[in-house]
Amino acid sequence: MLTERDRCEWTVTDGGDPAELIETFLAGHGIDLTDLARPARHDPDGACGAAVFVSAAAGAVMAGGPIGAPTPVPALPDVAVVVYGHDAHAAASPRTRALPSRWWLGDWQESWTPGQHADAVQAVRAAIGRGDVYQVNVVGHAAADYRGDPGPVLSRLAALPGARYGGTLRGDGWAVGCASPETLIEVSAARLLTRPIKGTRSATAAGRRDLLASAKERAEHVMIVDLERNDLARVARTGSVRVDELFAVRRWCDLWQAESTVSAQPADGLGLAALLRAVCPGGSVTGAPKLAALGHIAALEPVGRGASMGALGWVAPGHVDLGLTIRTAAADADRLHVWAGGGITVDSDPAAEVAEAAAKAAPVRARLAAG
Repeated sequence: MLTERDRCEWTVTDGGDPAELIETFLAGHGIDLTDLARPARHDPDGACGAAVFVSAAAGAVMAGGPIGAPTPVPALPDVAVVVYGHDAHAAASPRTRALPSRWWLGDWQESWTPGQHADAVQAVRAAIGRGDVYQVNVVGHAAADYRGDPGPVLSRLAALPGARYGGTLRGDGWAVGCASPETLIEVSAARLLTRPIKGTRSATAAGRRDLLASAKERAEHVMIVDLERNDLARVARTGSVRVDELFAVRRWCDLWQAESTVSAQPADGLGLAALLRAVCPGGSVTGAPKLAALGHIAALEPVGRGASMGALGWVAPGHVDLGLTIRTAAADADRLHVWAGGGITVDSDPAAEVAEAAAKAAPVRARLAAG
């Protein structure tokens, strides 16, 4: 039976290096990720693995960029690492029929209006025109009051079609639910892999044709693929970075999305901390160049990204699999929070960008409302 053995939580006000904290805490529990280029040994009596959550703000700290606006979910830590082990002596819980929790969700309150969102798009286009940046991902936030247990509701996000990283993580006064299709970083058999997603259309035959034919979407996508290649190259064996698949169209709920696969061999001695500093926060939710994009994000977004645009997944000896926390919701004591956005290029249409963010958030909101 899988049981929690220990956990570590960190917020940006604690100071220090969150990437080093994660690696050191895991190593202290026998999950050695200090050299991802070498085969790892699993202790059958030790921890079997750990759930890892990293907020966008923690990712910005790792990258050396600005954190941005305060989080709307202060109860949520910026890093949570929960170590699990197998306990053969733990008694199984009796199978009892639980009474359904009464669930009520209020109206969503947006952190910015469609007009303010469109203005942010225009501000990014102006910055691109000045040569300050090539692309910036802008994200909006909404919150709604709730009554009931948010855990079962958040767990239902994992059933959304295409939720490769579907799951939940809970702590004292907070919970996160994820339905993300996007791989931030995976390490398996001594190979690094990331799958950036950029480019969205309605999941219709016409939408697929339009996505494949769009020069704007392809340019936006290739820009982020190049960024991810550069991120991996910082920690990879020289000459090993390659694009295994470019602009493959895949479905998430009622949307087509363009996804690529970039891989590399880790450099000798590469540890988890250095890997996190190289890939966090994800390029597809920041922009290019990454640090310049983070500066524009901090200036334009009125509410922090909280649980979104960070990372959530599982690590074990010699294995890392972290999803990018898009299509993600968080709960505090009395409110649910969701985020959605998109990448802005010089050719972006403000009204279309506002509509795209709404389309991405719609399946998550609908599943949360259903309870």
